[in-house]
Amino acid sequence: MLLKTTATTIATPPLFSLFKPSFSVSKLPLLKPFNSPCNPTLKPSTLRMSWLNKLGFGARSPSDSPVDSSTSSIAQGPDDDIPAPGQHFAQFGAGCFWGVELAFQRVPGVTKTEVGYTQGYLHNPTYEDICSGTTNHSEVVRVQYDPKECSYDTLLDVFWARHDPTTLNRQGNDVGTQYRSGIYFYTPEQEKAALESKERQQKVLNRKIVTEILPAKKFYRAEEYHQQYLAKGGRFGFRQSTEKGCNDPIRCYG
Repeated sequence: MLLKTTATTIATPPLFSLFKPSFSVSKLPLLKPFNSPCNPTLKPSTLRMSWLNKLGFGARSPSDSPVDSSTSSIAQGPDDDIPAPGQHFAQFGAGCFWGVELAFQRVPGVTKTEVGYTQGYLHNPTYEDICSGTTNHSEVVRVQYDPKECSYDTLLDVFWARHDPTTLNRQGNDVGTQYRSGIYFYTPEQEKAALESKERQQKVLNRKIVTEILPAKKFYRAEEYHQQYLAKGGRFGFRQSTEKGCNDPIRCYG
């Protein structure tokens, strides 16, 4: 392509060569949203997904895969996974699931934790799907625990202490329906304990608790890079202890 001027003729390179990244898009780090220090309302993950979409690398979105009645019924079905023999499941949503998982990992009697998505209408959602705010999924931690060593009430205490249950669809600077507060029970006994615990907690707070208490629905395990994220080093390679009973402060973004 030639650019003509009154003085001379300048050869210009093709437009694409002006934008030739020195990195591979496939090797971009997968990051959890956090607030930009320059704009507290703008999440870097939103920016990243936006320009990746423009380059043709966008992830599947709910509009690309419309929810039909058959897949919606699967997503809204009960969590039919089975815990290890002698173990029980519990499910909690308390904002960004990284820090919440680490808090439960440290509890004596907890034998396994997984982070994932639940309560939504899309079957097999991706992280980008749930961040769209259109699928109704909540970020949750599914806890497997030994009831002989850890009571459900102990888990509830950890849940209340880890987040602010009075902020709707928000924990700190993380905003969106996926960050809502929720207790998702597996048994009538868990439901009763959750309701009683919520009532006790309400008496010590001067704002209304907005925590939802609902039956546990199908659990979709989050992408592998989300699992035990802080224990593996988080964003900056700073590994945080999962030792039982550890009281070290939890740095949510590593």
